[in-house]
Amino acid sequence: GIRQNGVTAVRSLGCSALAKSGYTNLTGIDYSPSAIKLSEKVREKEGISNIKLQVEDFLAPSADLSGFQICIDKGTFDAISLNPDNAVGKRKQYVRSLRNVLKPEGFFLITSCNWTKEELLEEFREGFEILEELPTPKFCFGGRIGNSVTALVFQRKE
Repeated sequence: GIRQNGVTAVRSLGCSALAKSGYTNLTGIDYSPSAIKLSEKVREKEGISNIKLQVEDFLAPSADLSGFQICIDKGTFDAISLNPDNAVGKRKQYVRSLRNVLKPEGFFLITSCNWTKEELLEEFREGFEILEELPTPKFCFGGRIGNSVTALVFQRKE
């Protein structure tokens, strides 16, 4: 099952909840060495040993960051999108990197506070297909109902 395959979380602090749920072969990455050090302290404090943590720039991942069955993003794509220096190019590079680190037919879960479902479908249209929209909290304003967070599951096409 999926629990035996590689899982990468683009932000390293999200791995401990997965490890506690029984997932193995986890890799957490962050471009910030201090974020990785903090994650190592959390991992040590919680006695979790099946998480590999490494400093990685997801826009230029190393060769050993590949072959994952699942990739989870909670905020990295949002942060890249807010970069004032060539945000469009960085978003395209993110999608290329994602295709490179995921196995064919691998899964990508994204939680975004900045993008709607329709916008994310457009951003990931090349190389990915949507499988499911996950439920998120709703709000009502001016008689319209909306979501402050979007959570989608994609699958990498062959």
